[in-house]
Amino acid sequence: MTSKQKKVVTLAAAFALCFGITPVVSAMHIMEGYLPATFCIAWGVICVPFVIAGFFSIRKTLRENRRALTILAMSGAFVFVISSLKIPSVTGSCSHMTGTGLGAILFGPSAVSILGIIVLLFQAILLAHGGLTTLGANTFSMAIAGPFVSYGIYKLCQKLNVNRKVSIFLAACLGDLFTYCVTSIQLAVAYPSEQGGIAASAVKFLGIFAPTQMPLAVIEGILTVIIMIGLESFALPELKSIGFIKEGKAHE
Repeated sequence: MTSKQKKVVTLAAAFALCFGITPVVSAMHIMEGYLPATFCIAWGVICVPFVIAGFFSIRKTLRENRRALTILAMSGAFVFVISSLKIPSVTGSCSHMTGTGLGAILFGPSAVSILGIIVLLFQAILLAHGGLTTLGANTFSMAIAGPFVSYGIYKLCQKLNVNRKVSIFLAACLGDLFTYCVTSIQLAVAYPSEQGGIAASAVKFLGIFAPTQMPLAVIEGILTVIIMIGLESFALPELKSIGFIKEGKAHE
């Protein structure tokens, strides 16, 4: 093996190692066994009313319009794929996009709680990404808190007559950022710092996530806008049927 080939192999090994190592604490999905049992139960209980509301929301949507099923399934697939891509950070952490803003904008935040918990369950079982004991905490941060912020931002932008593409970008981007803020608080509450308590611990976790998550949030906003442009081009009747686009406003 030549010197150049050795360098290539070494770089490839280093690259693979970076993507293969996932710290237990520092991924946006809180890993299996990391939270104390009381916190796992508490977050699970908090999620219950949101998940029930999500079930009724989806049932109502599909009962009124069966054509919405295709876009709903696509929104769930988008969440699964985009949130499975973990990006390593210079801080030793790894972060990922959430993809929940798209579903929240199209179907409302309650529906995303169902999509999110299904995605998180499959990721925990099939990809060892997150965990079953931390399912409640991860559901609240990624499938409840983030989508509600995305939906709220989008509706606020609508009232302010902000361009729809800009509104979608802001909703997806800020929803992603809020998700990691909630995760940081969840970890801080479970493991407060000896000096400074929960606040100091939250700042520490935020500092770990921020270098990777902030650019990822921007990328997620851009991707969500691109997905929406694609839907407007190829699934305009479906978007109109769920009330996302009114007649004559497809290219706003």
